[in-house]
Amino acid sequence: MFIYNYVEMARVTGVPISFLLARGQSVKMLSQLLRKARQRNLVIPNKKQAGSEQRTYEGATVLEARAGFHEKPIATLDFASLYPSIMMAYNFCYCTLVNPAKVSKLNLPPRHVNKSPSGQTFVTSNVQKGILPEILEELLADRKRAKADLKISANSAYGFTGATVGQLPCLEVSSSVTSYGRQMIEHTKKLVEDKFTVLGGYEYNAEKEEAMKLGREAADYISRAFIKPIRLEFEKIYYPYLLISKKRYAGFLWTNPDKHDKVDAKGIETVQRDNCLLVKNLVSECLSKILVDRDVRGAVQYVKNTISDLRLNRMNLSLLVVTKGLTKNGDDYKVKAAHVELAERMRKRDAATAPSIGDRVPYVIIKAAKDAKAYEKSEDPIYVLENNIPIDSQYCLDYQISKPLLRIFEPIMKNAKELLKGSHTRSISLPTPSNSDIMKFAKKQHRCIGCRTPISGSDRTLCNYCKGNEAAINCRSMAKWMSYALGSRSFLLLLLDSILPHLLSEEEASERLG
Repeated sequence: MFIYNYVEMARVTGVPISFLLARGQSVKMLSQLLRKARQRNLVIPNKKQAGSEQRTYEGATVLEARAGFHEKPIATLDFASLYPSIMMAYNFCYCTLVNPAKVSKLNLPPRHVNKSPSGQTFVTSNVQKGILPEILEELLADRKRAKADLKISANSAYGFTGATVGQLPCLEVSSSVTSYGRQMIEHTKKLVEDKFTVLGGYEYNAEKEEAMKLGREAADYISRAFIKPIRLEFEKIYYPYLLISKKRYAGFLWTNPDKHDKVDAKGIETVQRDNCLLVKNLVSECLSKILVDRDVRGAVQYVKNTISDLRLNRMNLSLLVVTKGLTKNGDDYKVKAAHVELAERMRKRDAATAPSIGDRVPYVIIKAAKDAKAYEKSEDPIYVLENNIPIDSQYCLDYQISKPLLRIFEPIMKNAKELLKGSHTRSISLPTPSNSDIMKFAKKQHRCIGCRTPISGSDRTLCNYCKGNEAAINCRSMAKWMSYALGSRSFLLLLLDSILPHLLSEEEASERLG
């Protein structure tokens, strides 16, 4: 099936299949423009126009959300391919853009001229059909296969004109598209509010079947207010629905009144990769209790129990591990980051096992001096386990757990911050380093493991005098360890007597064995 999709996309856009695999959307749009321009005997500039990065325009708008937990069905409506539809409806193209001063010179009647809310002037299709609208009509034509991919390519036409650093930037087109989009969204809101209640772009009503019926009715009602092919569509309903803020929500998604399709969540920590597993599990369980069980009290109690386990040091360390990608060298980062500084420390300990560029660095936050920075408190989880280092549970609560929890519970509870206070937040007192300790003035001195002479540099273990006797020194260290283990001096002497003659000259061996 995917081979058919590639062949169909290559045929429609006029590019080799290899371009579909290795290159982006702009090359497909440029190829279609070149093909259509040739059919009309038009010329497209060959020179790349870098545009101006300083030129900007106002983008789309997002309606203010009415945050809260809604236990009745919420019907959602969306414009079908909004930006491509605007470009087709108002004939936006490079070849239909006209300087307002030339409109009178061309003797164009008002009905043949369209002025966008952003102030740009375009001729209608009665005067000249735009190349971009024609391309979009072909891409959005009803095809049984590869339809989704072709719609993505159609939506890229707006981005192609709005790319300030691109091959054919035209901000007059892109700014006109977004200005109409903002106007249409506001007009839609006013139209639908006459009949329905709007929750930040989501239409609200009673039962599932009734909500679906009213959603379709509202879509048809609003679509009649705009010129074709602009069309509003009913998508789905959410029931129940937790609306946190713009672009942040969770709920049961229904396209069929008999059974929900899935739990849909956007902008919530359950889907964000950089959070520790504790946050993901905590948020997921809270959403399950709120949406599935409809048990807000149970969710609150679960949060308190989890915080209590964290503060009493009963939490599995694996749940507190955060991972972040190491994309460049430590010196290339403008701000010190926890995972970057940890990678540097691990490199000093053992360069062979330290993370390298491209790896994801796991770390936890450990207890340290009161005013220590986060990047100073990051540590390798394995190192923490091996050395029994305490975790900074207060930091985890304040900087990792609190914000996701408050985002979920503030629309539901009046005093959501009470979740972070009370007896369940009491902790076990563990000793931590202090900056007032006299040891902060101490400096670690490295010594030769052979003769204990002070040496410079943390990467050296032997002084220059002992450097040629590595094998003998290692054997002596091993024998010393074994003497501690066995508690036998005779065993130590026997071991030295049998090994040293093979490593040293006869005179050196006799001298060292005494």
